[in-house]
Amino acid sequence: MTAPQDGTRTLRVPDDVARLIRGLHPEIKRKVRAALREIVATPQSGKPLKEALSGLRSFRLGRLRIVHRLADNHIIEVVTLGPRRTVYEETYRRVSRESD
Repeated sequence: MTAPQDGTRTLRVPDDVARLIRGLHPEIKRKVRAALREIVATPQSGKPLKEALSGLRSFRLGRLRIVHRLADNHIIEVVTLGPRRTVYEETYRRVSRESD
């Protein structure tokens, strides 16, 4: 995939996260989509994560967190979406699998 020349950003969402979003309650789904638009507009939004998850950011959406990263200047990757209680463990598992 090549980066757009007009400065726009591309959001990359894994299939399992996209399925999760589609299955959410319509009101929550609307909030998640609005949050994703904000992340695309301002990729530095959210809290930077530390240690094993450094390079990732966590965007707070009530009890949910959207963990994302800026892959390059034009591509933003959503890594995971889930409740704060479990999302960081899931993110760690996913990132660990990627590095293997």
